[in-house]
Amino acid sequence: MNPMYCLFEYTSTNNYCLQINPASEVNPEHLLYFHFVGRFVAMALFHGCFIDNGFSLPFYKRILGQPLSLKDIEAIDNSYYNSLVFIRDSDLDECELGLYFSASYEVLGEKREHELKPGGANIEVTNENKLEYIRLVVDWRFSRSVERQTEYFLNGFNEVVPLQLLRSELRVDARDLEVLLCGMHAIDVDDWERNTKYKNCEAGCQQVRWFWQAARAMDQARRTRLLQFVTGTCRLPVGGFSHLLGSNGEQQFCIELLSACPPTSLPRSHTCFNRLDLPPYQTFEQLQEKLLFAIDETEGFSQE
Repeated sequence: MNPMYCLFEYTSTNNYCLQINPASEVNPEHLLYFHFVGRFVAMALFHGCFIDNGFSLPFYKRILGQPLSLKDIEAIDNSYYNSLVFIRDSDLDECELGLYFSASYEVLGEKREHELKPGGANIEVTNENKLEYIRLVVDWRFSRSVERQTEYFLNGFNEVVPLQLLRSELRVDARDLEVLLCGMHAIDVDDWERNTKYKNCEAGCQQVRWFWQAARAMDQARRTRLLQFVTGTCRLPVGGFSHLLGSNGEQQFCIELLSACPPTSLPRSHTCFNRLDLPPYQTFEQLQEKLLFAIDETEGFSQE
């Protein structure tokens, strides 16, 4: 699965996570390789062996047939995510963006156009249909030029481990599948704390001390969930927390205290920035309860 072979590429934010390379067709036998890789990954899962390179969380969702949403874009392309959020939150009658239900992209320098719906090149995006546009863009962003590659990968995987077993009977979620394939790193909370920066608070702030107390009280499985929640992956780079990667290369973990946020709110994560937004909780028990609920029951950015 080395990106040098053009079957996979690193995502644009966490570059130790892989996604299918739309340009894999440069290898005329790429579909056979994807079928083989699917079997290989499923064989590793079946025998309890770990793979060296993990995939992005959205790709694990595709394996499991789970729906993808706007916040999944943030994990792989923060700039694209921000532009879609702008479209969602703006009055398009005032902005006059000139958007239509089509998208352009490049593969090996060749510019291609894709209609998001029949006749989309002639359908303008308005306030009334912009949510449909965003939904179609999200679907397209994760499938553009990789539909057949994904199909062959999943067919190979299914030959060894039935997808129905994971999806319906065991009900594995994307983060569980990542841990099953990549393993759990021994997370050193002291190293994590040493390589953390703070915004709107200091290391001695009561809520910060409670956060690290809660992290130390967790077992390794829960710490792995916490790491996934705030960074988007269960994997640590060589060198540990001092070499965490974000959307701009190496990016330290950051805790931001939201002093104006109600203490009944959940923590929020921004995986592209390795940042945790922490409401001003009044007690350790309140922080611990909200944090555990967030990492076990919710995903990523849009949590209130």
